[in-house]
Amino acid sequence: MSARKKIGILGGTFDPPHIGHLKLASHFAKLLRLDALLLIPSGEPWQKGSGITPAPIRFQLTEAAGIDLARAFLYLKIPTQVGIDRIEMDRAGPSYAIDTVKALRDRFGNDASLIWLMGADSLMTLPTWHAWQELMGSIHIAVASRPNHELEVVGSPELKQLLAKHQTLEPSALENCPSGLIYIDESLSIDLSSTDLRGRLKTLTRNSIGVEEIPSHTLEIITNLGLYQ
Repeated sequence: MSARKKIGILGGTFDPPHIGHLKLASHFAKLLRLDALLLIPSGEPWQKGSGITPAPIRFQLTEAAGIDLARAFLYLKIPTQVGIDRIEMDRAGPSYAIDTVKALRDRFGNDASLIWLMGADSLMTLPTWHAWQELMGSIHIAVASRPNHELEVVGSPELKQLLAKHQTLEPSALENCPSGLIYIDESLSIDLSSTDLRGRLKTLTRNSIGVEEIPSHTLEIITNLGLYQ
């Protein structure tokens, strides 16, 4: 057993959090034997444009999703601790992943394995992220496949070069060093999107959205506050 601390990071706008986020978190928490998993709602998501739900509400929705995630971990006997982190909300200016990563590295130390969890759609946009070339010096990346996002077919030259340098086929390799590896998991295919859910919540089909798509505590807040109408 490795004594190295393994911290999972799941960042995002979470507008709203959905079951896909929880499935991804649960899958990698078990596979990578994470000690802790941080859900980090973005403060000012600079790539998302206008119309984003205010950060305090998104944080509240993410906290509610964290309750369902912690219960799922308990049921599945996954000993990973769940945390909802304000690090991006409390930092002024645009929410750049590189700033978050550097702050978390300072928090957990140089020896911890920091693993940023994401879907294949996010990995495909990685070369557009601010200072993205610096990320691999501080973190690993674990990627869940998504329908219609075949990295080999539609990935950019920059992304293909990144994968050629950093990809590993062994998830256990992420335990053996603090950063620098990319693991792509083909066994988990998530087909849920916050954008699609927001669109549906604005239509007459709103009431057809249930706990199989949005975590129960999050859905309760959305309903009680009349969000996304």
